[in-house]
Amino acid sequence: MATTTTSPSAGVQVSHQVRPAKRSPELRRMRLRRALPGYLMLLPFAVLFVGFLVWPLLNSLYFAFTDYNGVRPPTLVGFDNFRRLWFEDERFRTALVNSFVYVAGAVTLTTGLALALAVAFRGTSWRDRIMRTLFFLPAVTSTIAVALIWRWIFTVEDFGLANTVVGWVGVEPVQWLATPSLTIPILVVMAVWGGCGYGMVIFVAGLNAIPEEHYESARLDGATAWQQFWYITLPQLKPVTTYVVITSLISAFQVFEAVYIVFRGVSSVGGVQDSGLMLVPYLYDMGFTKFQLGYASAIAWSLFIIIFIVSMIQLRVTRALREL
Repeated sequence: MATTTTSPSAGVQVSHQVRPAKRSPELRRMRLRRALPGYLMLLPFAVLFVGFLVWPLLNSLYFAFTDYNGVRPPTLVGFDNFRRLWFEDERFRTALVNSFVYVAGAVTLTTGLALALAVAFRGTSWRDRIMRTLFFLPAVTSTIAVALIWRWIFTVEDFGLANTVVGWVGVEPVQWLATPSLTIPILVVMAVWGGCGYGMVIFVAGLNAIPEEHYESARLDGATAWQQFWYITLPQLKPVTTYVVITSLISAFQVFEAVYIVFRGVSSVGGVQDSGLMLVPYLYDMGFTKFQLGYASAIAWSLFIIIFIVSMIQLRVTRALREL
C-alpha cells in the first residue's frame, strides 16, 4: 500500500511503501484448528453431494456425446445425438409439443385456481383452516397412489367413475384413455387437482404479508373490492406469483408418473398415438426400454436447457412488468 507524507520542515511530499503485516504461522494454525470441526462435520454431506449429484451429472453430460447402451464401452460421437434429436426425431418433436401444451394449460390453471382459493380461504377461522387442509392434501399424497386412482376414474370398465357419472345422464361410455384428443386435458386436470393446494398455501402466506393499512386507505378512498384486488393485491403478490409459476413450470416439464401409470400402453409409453408422450417419459423410454443411454442423456440435457431458458424468460418478463 502506497502512502504520501509531507515533511514539515521543507514542505516536500515523500512517498513510501507500507506493506501489510504478514500473518504468522501460529495465527494460521490457530484459525485452521478453529475451523477444522466445521469442515469435518460438512465432510459427509460433501461426499454424498459429490458422489450422488455432481459425479452423475458429469457422467450424464459425457454420455450425451457418446453412443452408449450400458453394455459396451461408450464411444464418442460428438453432437450427433443432439443433431438427431432436434432435427430428425419425430417422437421428440411430438413430446416437445405435448409438453409445451401441457405446461401452458397446467401452469396457467394451477396458478389461477391457487390464487382464487387463497383469496377465498385466507382467514384464520376453522372453516378456512379445514378447507386449506383439504386442498393441500393432494400435494402430500403419494403420486403413484394418486395416478392409480385417476386411472380407475377414467377406465372404460363398468366400475370407472367417470363413465358411471356420465351414464346417469344417459350418455354412452367414453373411451377416456383411448381417445388422443382427451389425453392432454386429462393430464391437465390431474395436474391442477394435485398442484393448486401447494400454490394456495404459498399465496396465503403472501396475502397475509400485505399490510392491512393499504386496504384501509383504499376503502377510505372509495375503492371497490375488485379495485383493491387489482391495484393492491396483485402488485404485492408479484414475487410470490413468480415463485409459484416457476416451480409449477419446472414440475410440469418433469411430469412422469401420471403419463406412465395412467396412459402407458403395451407398445408406447405415451398412450395412444403418443398423444400423452412428454419429455421425461420419452427419456425413460429411450434410456430404460431401448437402452440408448447416450441418446437419453442428450434428452435430459436438452430438457435442462429448455427449463432454464423458459425460467429465465419468465424472470425477465416478471422484472419488466414490475418496472412498469
